[in-house]
Formats: sequence, C-alpha cells, structure tokens
Amino acid sequence: MAELVIALDYPAMDAALAMARMLRGAANATGAAEDAGGRLWMKVGLELFTASGPDVVARLKDMGFPVFLDLKFHDIPNTVRGAVRSAVATGADMCNIHLSGGERMCRAAVEGLAEGTAVRGHGVAPILLGVTVLTSVAPGELPGGADPGTEAARLAVCGREWGLGGVVCSGHEAEGIKQRCGRDFICLTPGIRPAVRGGGSGGDDQRRVMTPAEAVRAGSDYLVVGRPVTGAAGPDGPADAARRILAEMHGA
Repeated sequence: MAELVIALDYPAMDAALAMARMLRGAANATGAAEDAGGRLWMKVGLELFTASGPDVVARLKDMGFPVFLDLKFHDIPNTVRGAVRSAVATGADMCNIHLSGGERMCRAAVEGLAEGTAVRGHGVAPILLGVTVLTSVAPGELPGGADPGTEAARLAVCGREWGLGGVVCSGHEAEGIKQRCGRDFICLTPGIRPAVRGGGSGGDDQRRVMTPAEAVRAGSDYLVVGRPVTGAAGPDGPADAARRILAEMHGA
C-alpha cells in the first residue's frame, strides 16, 4: 500500500515541527494498519535543512515519524559518497541523489549508503532514490527538447542497474518504470494534487501532476504532498486534509 509523505517546506524548524505536531495521529485515524500505509512520513528539503541542520531530522524522529531527507545530491562521486553517508548518520529513513550525475556518482552513493548504515549500527539501510526529471519540468523545457517521460524512464533503468532502490518520478511515468525495472523498484511521486471539484487536480509550480488515486493506480509507492495539507485552514485543517488524501489513496 502506498504511503503519504508530507513536505515540510518551511524556512525554520519551529514552524515545521509545529506542523508535524498537528499531523500526529492523522494516519491512525483512517484505521489503516501501519504496514498497509497507515503512517505519515515527513519530508525535509533543502530550505528547511539549510536553516535547521540535522537537528530537525532528529526532532521528527523523536516524534515517531519516518523522515525523507530530500537534498538531491549531485556532485563529484567522492563528495556524494560522503554526503549520503552523512545523510544516513542523521537518522533519515530515505534520501536521494540526481541520476543525471552518472554511473560513478550513483555507485559511490550506494557505497556511502552502506558505510553510513554500518556506522549507524542498527536497523535496515535507508532507501536511496534517484531523481529522474523534476515534476516541475513540462514537455519542451528539457535541453534539446527531450521528452520528460522518456528521459525519466531511461534514467530509471540506469538507476536500477547502478544499485539504487528506486526513483523520484512523476506519476505519469510510474507504470512504465515498474514495467521496465520490476514491481519492487520504488517510485516516489511528487506533484500530487488532491482531486478538485469538476475533476483533475490543482496546480502551482508543478507541471506533471496527478491525483492521489491516479498515482496509486499507476504504481507509485510514496506520494509527496505539501501545500494541499500544510496550507489547509484551521487548527484541524492539515490533519483533515491528510486523512482525506489517505482515504483517497486507500480507496484507489
């Protein structure tokens, strides 16, 4: 069963932790068991991590949330190896790199994952994902006019060969990636927008979007949602929004 990841896109830790506290227990209220998608993940991205550092990951872990550290490493192989090793040391349960960094960088990241897991000394290795094409990229925007879906599928096959556990991709690419890379190859999907009146989903800076139900049916394993949850009005608004999305996911 697919799981829901809440994007804590805040400029400071206090606001992010306040939102996380508002969402505690939201998944349990749906009645879904934890091993059937009945839990929430928290995503820490570049803005929040740059402002708060590893402490924000530790604080979220103390609150009982699994954490996706979304820093999209892309550098020379040795630097990425060390960065992934350090990401594991924060306690993150999932992290990612850019597949466009190439084979040597990606294989170095896999080595860093193993090294960090050994140093941590407990639990299973975190999930290492490769970013294919950002969901904010529309057709015609890639260099050379490459099709985003075609490029995402090509990079996903490379990621599988290079030892990664899955990819970050649009829901539009998930089904094809599963067919090429296997059902066990993880697809994490940003650009999720809840269904709105009249059908379809709302948009903003994202371009290749899907509703939660559409993404689950396409094969996405993790769905990332930010503003539709964190921007919901009222003290119970975010938790209610998360519950509605989970209900849509589980009913897919």
